[in-house]
Amino acid sequence: MSTAAAGDRSPAEVAREQALGEISDVLLNLEHTLARAKKALQRVRKSGGDHNVELALTELIADLERNHKRFMHDTYYAGDTLRLI
Repeated sequence: MSTAAAGDRSPAEVAREQALGEISDVLLNLEHTLARAKKALQRVRKSGGDHNVELALTELIADLERNHKRFMHDTYYAGDTLRLI
């Protein structure tokens, strides 16, 4: 099995590969943000922090998880379908 050289790919394939690289970078940042928010929530709860901060972090975590899932489905799993926003 040989790896296709850059010259063997069409401009559309190169553009798609670059776009998927960007998607991967965004997903990585979302995952880091989600992990940091969960860590912050644990620390706030452990220290007996502000109830409003706990609520805000809990809501943020839920939003980040929903957005991460939707972004994955809209990009990697969308196939050739066009999504109307």
